[in-house]
Amino acid sequence: MILKFLRLLKIFTVIVKYGLDEIAISGLHVPRTARVINTVFFWRRISSPRAIRLRLALEELGPIFVKFGQVLSTRPDLMPPDIVAELSLLQDRVPPFDSDLAVAQITRSLGAAPDMLFASFERTPIASASIAQVHFATLKNGKEVAVKVLRPGMKSTIDEDIALMQMAAGLIEKVWPDSRRLKPREVVAEFDKYLHDELDLMREAANASQLRRNFANSDLLLVPEMYWDYCSSSVIVMERMNGIPISQTDRLVAAGVDLKKLSSDGVEIFFTQVFRDGFFHADMHPGNILVSVDPATFGRYIALDFGIVGTLNDFDKDYLSQNFLAFFRRDYKRVAEAHIESGWAPRETRVDELEAAVRATCEPIFDRPLKDISFGQVLLRLFQTSRRFNVEVQPQLVLLQKTMLNIEGLGRQLDPDLDLWKTAKPYLERWMAEQVGWRGLAERLKAEAPRFAQIFPQLPRLMHQVLHKRAYSDLDMGDLMAKMVHEQRRATRLLIFLACATGVLAVLVGGMFVSGHLHWTP
Repeated sequence: MILKFLRLLKIFTVIVKYGLDEIAISGLHVPRTARVINTVFFWRRISSPRAIRLRLALEELGPIFVKFGQVLSTRPDLMPPDIVAELSLLQDRVPPFDSDLAVAQITRSLGAAPDMLFASFERTPIASASIAQVHFATLKNGKEVAVKVLRPGMKSTIDEDIALMQMAAGLIEKVWPDSRRLKPREVVAEFDKYLHDELDLMREAANASQLRRNFANSDLLLVPEMYWDYCSSSVIVMERMNGIPISQTDRLVAAGVDLKKLSSDGVEIFFTQVFRDGFFHADMHPGNILVSVDPATFGRYIALDFGIVGTLNDFDKDYLSQNFLAFFRRDYKRVAEAHIESGWAPRETRVDELEAAVRATCEPIFDRPLKDISFGQVLLRLFQTSRRFNVEVQPQLVLLQKTMLNIEGLGRQLDPDLDLWKTAKPYLERWMAEQVGWRGLAERLKAEAPRFAQIFPQLPRLMHQVLHKRAYSDLDMGDLMAKMVHEQRRATRLLIFLACATGVLAVLVGGMFVSGHLHWTP
């Protein structure tokens, strides 16, 4: 309890220091309250823009709040544009934890000390993030590996900070008029799930294994192999990948890498993951991407850090492909119709009004190089349009929107003249042709072939069972009808008999009475 109180005091101090209370008060339209607060805390200097102050406050509060800021930066549907832009600058470069703690974590999780598990182990981490840090090592068979170790005590720290965030979210909903649209408690709940998923490093290893399998025959993307004998929920060991960080364009050019091809390859990798696999790396910022300069794999992307992935089902993929193609063809009416047909826009929405709003947002960006447009701004305008027409922003698309923003940043860095639309359009058209054409039919039949092979031999027996059951069902129904008719006839005969008997009895009684009356004398 004391520790929780101290943590709450620390949070309050940081809020006051950076004037976060002033940001909240500004939305309440109570200038008198704002003046009182500013008078009480007269010593602070809060002349910097609010977004910068918020970023600095999150960095000072520590790794969990930094991660929370990163999540908020992916929600332009909820946060103001200036805050989204500033929070996107948050990086996972936090101070590493003590190497002795990392060694203890490895020993506890894998059942042996690093000196026993590896031929060599570098105690100094090569990278440090809010959730884990990475050490290089060499297996006893000579393979070079990277060892990712979860920060000790993260679960209890996360639970405590999440509890405080939930309390703050509830307070915000009560005092902030705009909180209904921002949904602070839902955002915190989403963050809670997101963080606890990242705490399980086995989940990350499984994500990497799936992505590696999806691109096993590709000449575009490399994914490290996971060594499952050295993996647990708090430690994972993977193949060490060597390459040049994609942000170091000078080194890439010096190595002879074609940046224009690299940028177009990145677009194809993204759309392949989304539309072919429905499973995509959702944290594609420059820190997680290398470029191979090994002669055997020269110029290929190398993906790292698989804690965040996105998934799409067949409905999502079909909806997105139709919308992308409609955008590329400038068929804004089809975009509007797709939103209404999918139920994402209310049924009563007028197609022509939604069409006009989408056209006003997207038409200015066509036929322009990537350096002259910002997909971030386009997305923000689309979100504003969505709110106007009460379009529900789908949770499964939030990571996709974030990834598209990452792709934009990479594209600007590698090839400012890249036209993302023209690069993606042929791929999407080919993908649609494969889905709805003869090739798509053949692929689906091929995928279902194992089930058909199991079902076909059973068809005669199954048909016989159905027909046999139907025959007995019809027979049973016939018997039932016959019994009903028989019972009805028997009941009718009984009623007739009773009626006749009653009539005869009445006649006899009446006859006896008449006969007695005639012969009786007093």
